[in-house]
Amino acid sequence: MSEPYSHDHPASSTLHGGDGHDHSGANLDPDIEIRDIGEVPAIEVINTVAIHLLSATAVKLGLADDPDAASQIDLDEARKLINALAGLVTASAPDLGDHHALALRDGLRTVQLAFREASSIPDAVGKGPGEKWTGPVN
Repeated sequence: MSEPYSHDHPASSTLHGGDGHDHSGANLDPDIEIRDIGEVPAIEVINTVAIHLLSATAVKLGLADDPDAASQIDLDEARKLINALAGLVTASAPDLGDHHALALRDGLRTVQLAFREASSIPDAVGKGPGEKWTGPVN
């Protein structure tokens, strides 16, 4: 398999720091990537995606451990992430088992409550982000 950019490609020196090496750290062989993800159990993939959604939501709610956290608040984006997380957690809970599902539900409830607290115009009970799937959060 050939490299995505040959050493003679004009963009090669710009994209690779000028030394002709790939510094992205990414494995570019799709066959290897498919094998790797194929070995990961579904529960682990679901948990990983849920954790990423929780983390992204926390950032969008200004809860990140960052002195600049307030500048990253975006409630519209947080709402979308919470809706996605609620759908994922609700749909996958029966397959995850109590141990994993309870932890994800707790994280989901935490960001739902944080959203309600951060919003200057509160949603009606049962109409907040993710509540279509989880029911009202108080």
